[in-house]
Amino acid sequence: MKLKADLHDIYSDGGKLQQALRDIMEEAVAVRAKQVEIIPGKGSGQLKKHVLRYLEKNYKGVYHRIEKDDKNWGRIFVHFRWT
Repeated sequence: MKLKADLHDIYSDGGKLQQALRDIMEEAVAVRAKQVEIIPGKGSGQLKKHVLRYLEKNYKGVYHRIEKDDKNWGRIFVHFRWT
């Protein structure tokens, strides 16, 4: 199962942004998703950096790896490995 979170609409609201990231990660754990696609958008890259720092700080042991899409700079994939 793959999940998707588009952050375009809430990029300027820090509370909603963190809640959206928390919700998608909790859903991924609950349904044991293989992958989560997070779309911070292309912009200046500040939102992407914020998302990467948030995931590193709060979910480091939960996901297997993070992949920055080489074809679309405004997209991040979070991969999970469930036993």
